[in-house]
Amino acid sequence: GAMMDNRFATALVIACVLSLISTIYMAASIGTDFWYEYHTLSTAENVSEAGRSIWEEFVSKDADEKTYTDALFRCNGTVGLWRRCITVPKNSHWYSPPETDMTTNCISFSLSDQFVEKYIEPGNHNSGTDLNRTYLWRLQFLLPFVSIGLMCFGALIGLCACACRSLYPAIATGILHFLAGLCTLGLVGCYVAGIELLHRKLPLPEDVRGEFGWSFCLACVSAPLQFMAAALFIWAARTNRKEFTLLKAYRVA
Repeated sequence: GAMMDNRFATALVIACVLSLISTIYMAASIGTDFWYEYHTLSTAENVSEAGRSIWEEFVSKDADEKTYTDALFRCNGTVGLWRRCITVPKNSHWYSPPETDMTTNCISFSLSDQFVEKYIEPGNHNSGTDLNRTYLWRLQFLLPFVSIGLMCFGALIGLCACACRSLYPAIATGILHFLAGLCTLGLVGCYVAGIELLHRKLPLPEDVRGEFGWSFCLACVSAPLQFMAAALFIWAARTNRKEFTLLKAYRVA
């Protein structure tokens, strides 16, 4: 029996470690601003004269999607789930040399920004609601929290399981991790689709390169970790149950 128990213990420990790492990755990716990055190849000279006005438009309460996306294009912008950032010269005086210190300034999406409608033509509210983009955006905002919630709930059940010295709840923990993995995959899918659709409406200028950043990669890595943890939890619980039944049958015989 000891040999078997070791195998389950090992599987469960590995599952818990994977679960912990994926939770940390998820939290880090929600909290950072590098889901998507724009690299502007010709900035310094054209930003310094317009820097101040771009910045004021970018932070204003009524900056619409087109306004802030144009600013992201022009100023090496980065976008997270919660914030958008641009890099502008520290002091935008017309006489300062173009290679002035650059500073990165960020502004958060408010809760109403997260749920506001997206328009068919970004920035033009007469063009009607773009339902696809509106719901993709809302999902990419909600799914990571659902994912983390499921994993934390799974962890609670797991703790109870340890306290009761029973492996049955490990199946529930496994299923919750599997659902969390699906949510994370959904989040990644929604984000990619949303960016694709936005760039169809607002194509990148000639001298701007866009790419998914490391925050996005953390979420991508988090999903397989959640599935692996789920598989280990379920495997340990099921195999252990089988062997337990066999052992009982053997004792009776």
